[in-house]
Formats: sequence, C-alpha cells, structure tokens
Amino acid sequence: MPALPTTVVGSYPVPAWMERLKTDHSRGRMSYSQLQDVHDMAIKAALLDQDLAGIDIVSDGELRRDNDIDYTLARMPGIEIPEPVKDYYFDYHEARVAALPAVPAPPLGLAADYAFTSAQTSAPIKFSFTGPFSLSCRVRERGQVSRRDLVMAMAGVLNAEARALAELGAELLQIDEPFLAGHTDQTALAVDAINVVTAGVDVTWALHVCYGNRYARPSWEGHYDFLFPEVLRADLDQLVLEFARKGDDDLAIIEKFGWPGELGLGVVDVKSPDVESPELVATRIRRALRHLPADRLMINPDCGLRNLTGATARAKLAAMVRGTRIVRAELATPTETTQGATP
Repeated sequence: MPALPTTVVGSYPVPAWMERLKTDHSRGRMSYSQLQDVHDMAIKAALLDQDLAGIDIVSDGELRRDNDIDYTLARMPGIEIPEPVKDYYFDYHEARVAALPAVPAPPLGLAADYAFTSAQTSAPIKFSFTGPFSLSCRVRERGQVSRRDLVMAMAGVLNAEARALAELGAELLQIDEPFLAGHTDQTALAVDAINVVTAGVDVTWALHVCYGNRYARPSWEGHYDFLFPEVLRADLDQLVLEFARKGDDDLAIIEKFGWPGELGLGVVDVKSPDVESPELVATRIRRALRHLPADRLMINPDCGLRNLTGATARAKLAAMVRGTRIVRAELATPTETTQGATP
C-alpha cells in the first residue's frame, strides 16, 4: 500500500435501469437467476470504475444488497419477513422475531458475494456488512426477546459469516453501524456486539459510523464524542468516519480520546452532487495530518456512494485520488531541514 491508501466506504451508485430491474424482482416479475446476472455485470462495472479512478482498496459496491439492512436481515435465522414483496427495491422490509437467531447451517450469503468479487479483481478488497445493532433497529416486533439478546444473537451469526469470509481470503472486513448515531446511549451494547462479531477472526477490522445516508440526507446530527470511551475497548483496527460534510471539529475528539488505530478519513461529501476539487481534498487531508500521522490515515468518501449518479461518483473518486496524490508528493519531498541534515 502507498502512503494514505485510498478506498471506498462500501456502496456504489445503482443506475436507473438497474433500479427498475431490482424492483421488478421485488414484485415477482423477474427471476432470481436473472437478477444475479444483473448483479454480476454491475459489480464488474463498479470494480472497473474504481480501478480507472485509481482506488487502492476496492469494494463490490454492495450492489447485491438492496439497502443497508434487508439483504442480511431477510437471511438471518429466526427473523420473519411477513410481506416479502416490496413496491420499490430500496424500501425496508418490516421484520419480526420468530425465534432468537442462532448460527445457521446455510450461510447468509456474504462469503459467496466476496468470492465472486475476489475472482474479478487482483486489487485488495474491503468487504462491508451491516452490524448487529443496526440490523436490530429494523426489527419492529421482538416479542419477549430483549434488544440486547437480539443484538448479541445476531452478532454470533455474523461472526460465523466473518469466519467464512476469512477462510475465503478476505483480509479487510468492515462493520457498518449506520443507526448508532441515532441511538447514542446504546454505544456500549454496540461495542459488546462488535467484539462478538470480530472474535477469533484474524483480519483487519474496520467500523464505519455515519449520521445516516438515506436518500442522500443525514438522519441525525451530532459529534463523534458519543463513541468514546466505549469504542476504545472494541476489537477494531480502523474507524471510518465522515468529515467532509461535517468539517474537522471531530478530529480533535479522535486525538483527545487517543484512538490507537487507523482512521478512515472522509474527504468527499456524498450528500452533495458538487464535485470537490483535488486541492480541496488535499487541504482536508493536510488538516487531518495535524492530528494523526500519515501511516494511520486511510482516505475515503464520507459514506457510501449509492445516492449519487454514476458520473458524479466517478468524478468524486477521481478527485479524491488526485488530491491524495498531491499530499503523497508533499510527504515524499524532503524539507529544507532534511536536505541539510547529515546522512
């Protein structure tokens, strides 16, 4: 990896034609095998876009996973989806607990998704999936099952899936908790569950926490101080956070509480269609370097790119890469002090 490696958070734009086909499948007008062909083609295109932009660590664009919840929740043992037909593919299912989730015999399908993606590229891959706390937030009927019991049970299922991913060669796994910013008093529970998900799985683990990105709008506002100090006991290597939209104030929070791992630095605002200049990206990276050294920074958009057009996403990624290269060149250029130093 070069200094300041570039990556994505996870999702990639879904073209209008693909939205229609996914909705057709949701309404029973398209077979699952036909939909898989569509997914395969779209993932290959997303990987090519990332390669052309110069992204160092790529993703599958989460293009099989219709939103941040349903793909996994619909496959979670013990969870019932009373009405599986959706008017629009991006809508959320209503879900309820039929039995406490347990480690399944059939997998959730994430490992198979990774296997397809890894066969299409030689680049390092980040594979992301929604964490147990956020999954639990979309279960409307829990019956006698407590929130904690449900979250921890889902964490056990995701741990089994993470083990399968690692066995297939996955090296960077990211847990997405998009609902945590709306339930800031539940951070301790979320961290307990994260440690169940990561237990015994020897990969690089990242946690992405944003303020929501539903239809390119934030669901909540605030600052990342709610993560601390609880997140310091999480078995994680990276925090992946948004800074482009919110500004740099939270960088001081990261430094204040002494986060010891890497930081995925959001430098591109995915809630705006305006394309950042490479110079603006470079400025945002330089500001972060006042708080953390370059070897602890990874460069990424604030959140997933799903709600942008394909052309805008490609332009933003290209600007992000060019801005990062500006700072890399600066870091590689000896200072006057270094030039005059005795070898």
